[in-house]
Amino acid sequence: MGGDPVRATLLQIDVDPAETVSDRRERVAAMIRAQSGADLVVLPELWPVGAFAADAFAAEAEPVEGGPTAELMAAAARDAGVWLHAGSIVERDPDGPLYNTSLLFAPDGELRAAYRKIHRFGFDQGEATLMAAGERAVTARLPQTVLGLATCYDLRFPELFRLLVDAGAQLLVIPAGWPARRRAHWRLLVQARAVESQAYVLACGTAGTNGGVEQAGHSMVVDPWGEILAEAGPGEEVLAVDLDPAKVAATRRDFPVLRDRVLGLPAPQASSVSPG
Repeated sequence: MGGDPVRATLLQIDVDPAETVSDRRERVAAMIRAQSGADLVVLPELWPVGAFAADAFAAEAEPVEGGPTAELMAAAARDAGVWLHAGSIVERDPDGPLYNTSLLFAPDGELRAAYRKIHRFGFDQGEATLMAAGERAVTARLPQTVLGLATCYDLRFPELFRLLVDAGAQLLVIPAGWPARRRAHWRLLVQARAVESQAYVLACGTAGTNGGVEQAGHSMVVDPWGEILAEAGPGEEVLAVDLDPAKVAATRRDFPVLRDRVLGLPAPQASSVSPG
C-alpha cells in the first residue's frame, strides 16, 4: 500500500427538482460507468433527493441493504470496475430512525463501508431534527491508501478529522450539499482540513438548487500541503485527478507537525492573577 497512484474522479451532480429521483439515479449510474479508467469515484451528499429537500426525506428514505440507490450504485461500481464512494442517501434503519449515510462500494460491487453522518446541520431544523446522529468514525482501506469518511457539516469539526488521521487515514473524502452563500467557508475549511491533517481531501458537492437553496458547487481536490489540485465551477462537472499516496507520508516525514501534537492536557483553569 502507498506506492501506486490513485486516479480519483469527483462527480459534481446537479440536483434539479424537475428530475425525478429515479431518473437521477439512472443518469448518475451512467456517469459512473463512463469512469472505467478511474480507481476511485466520489459522489456528493444526498444527491438522489437533495440535501435541503427535507420535506422529501421520509418519502425517499431507503435501506442500505437492498435499497434502490445501493443496488444501482453497486452495479455501476462493478460495471466500471472502480471503488465508488456513492455519496450519501437518506437511510431508513430497520428500527425506524433516518440517517444521512455514506456508502463505499468495492470494484466487485460489494459494500465495504457505511458512515452515518455524526454532525447534523440545521440548528433545530431540517436534517438536525429529522435524522439521527451517527456515533462512529469510519475509515476504509483501499489497495493504495486509507480513506477517512466525513460528510458536509462534519467539515466544521476538526476533532473528527484528528480521529480519522489517528486511525490511519491518508485521503479524506467529504461529500457535501454546501450552500452557495457560504462558499467561502467551504473553500477555507477544505484547505484547512488538508493542511492540519497532512492528507489529501476530496470534497465533492452538488450543483443546482434544491429545497430553495442554491448549492455552492466548487468541488475540490486538495493535497497534503493545502494546494488546490482541481476545483469545479458552480455547475455540474467532472473532476479527474491523479494522486500520489506517497506524498502523504513524505509530507508528514518532512514537516512532522503531527508528531508534535500535545495530547491529554488538563482542562484550562481560570487565572488567579489579578488583571491590574
